[in-house]
Amino acid sequence: MHLPRRTFLKGMGASLGLPFLDAMLPRTVLAGAAAKGAVAAAPTRMAFVFFPNGAIMRDWKPTKAGTDFELPKTLTSLEKHRSDMLVVSGLAHDKGRANGDGAGDHARSCAVFLTGCQPKKTGGADIQAGMSVDQIAAEKYGRETKLPSLELGIESGRQAGSCDSGYSCAYSSNISWKSPSQPMAKEINPKLAFERLFGDSRDAQARAERDYYRKSILDFVATDSAKLNSKLGTTDRRKLDEYFTSIREIEMRIDRASEDRGRLPDQPAPDGIPGTLTEHIRLMYDLMVMGFQTDATRISTFMLASEGSNRTYPEVEVTDAHHQLSHHRNEEEKMVKIQRIDQYLVDQFAYFIDRMKATKEGDKSLLDRSMIVYGSGISDGNRHSHHDLPVLMLGKGNGAVATGRHMQLEGEVPMTNLFLAMLDKVGASTERMGDSTGKLTGLS
Repeated sequence: MHLPRRTFLKGMGASLGLPFLDAMLPRTVLAGAAAKGAVAAAPTRMAFVFFPNGAIMRDWKPTKAGTDFELPKTLTSLEKHRSDMLVVSGLAHDKGRANGDGAGDHARSCAVFLTGCQPKKTGGADIQAGMSVDQIAAEKYGRETKLPSLELGIESGRQAGSCDSGYSCAYSSNISWKSPSQPMAKEINPKLAFERLFGDSRDAQARAERDYYRKSILDFVATDSAKLNSKLGTTDRRKLDEYFTSIREIEMRIDRASEDRGRLPDQPAPDGIPGTLTEHIRLMYDLMVMGFQTDATRISTFMLASEGSNRTYPEVEVTDAHHQLSHHRNEEEKMVKIQRIDQYLVDQFAYFIDRMKATKEGDKSLLDRSMIVYGSGISDGNRHSHHDLPVLMLGKGNGAVATGRHMQLEGEVPMTNLFLAMLDKVGASTERMGDSTGKLTGLS
């Protein structure tokens, strides 16, 4: 049988997308050039992962440019993905600087991260930044999917009031902006993110029934699933089985997270939010993989914390507040602690890349089909530097990106130039965004 790429299994209050199956290849491909057809049929995904407060750059930036580079201490967990990685040095966000507006570098660095626009200094409702790269892509490229974009995070952050030297908290809490005055609020609850991807938001009663009886979404689409399974070949049946197993496992982890959180003393217990940071981050990364695998969305953003976050990281024996530590005054003890945080967050990112690499789509991996940016709007947190930013790109973008390199750019190149080049690769070209001066060359 032949299946359209946008095939869903449906049940009461549920709609479940499918991973890429052989049965979705064009009939002419099935008869012959399967590899070529698989490449042509697969879309390119885009993800942007943000971490706050800058980095210890001596342990982040490779010393050599080109292909003959060594990964420094902070990036060591990505060594196995070296051939799929592009370290980009020399990018800058000039609009993260004061430019006459005084203090507030943290708020600006977050608001400018994906927009390249100087945010208006206000603590009121008259916020003003710019349209972000993910939303430009969502408007032009995301229409083909159930969710034009998916915004995830770990800390909720405030959307009103002043959080940084007269700047609205909305600037520190969001990297995705649908318009200059409309940030896209991130979802921090894995359970609710799961519902966005797989549940029908119009049927609250069905969701409530599923929760009450603790049924899996797979139970609701069982009839459709059985009908489809009987018509598929051996390889596709195996793929479906692996996919359903992954969904069931994520559901169980979300349920356990809710139970574990409820046992913690004197802490709020929102449904589905794990009691440990590592599990929370990894659940969100798993949901991103699932969203990309099913083509429920092709564009996602993920904030590992709000900018200026004072979270502690007992996972790596750092009990000092992150933001306070970032003003380290070059004190070695504080810099060592910041580096531990940097490395911990990269380690979690490496988990995501592991999953993307292990997920096959046709003759390639999901990572091969993607362009994933990981970075911050500040380099040196102590000086609030907005140049030579810590930026990685993982994935080959369906052959559009030549990886396995440290790309050292000369001078200060607007980060928005990179975004213009990325938009070009997915057919969502735009002439200009933010402070861009032209498409970044040399990615291919």
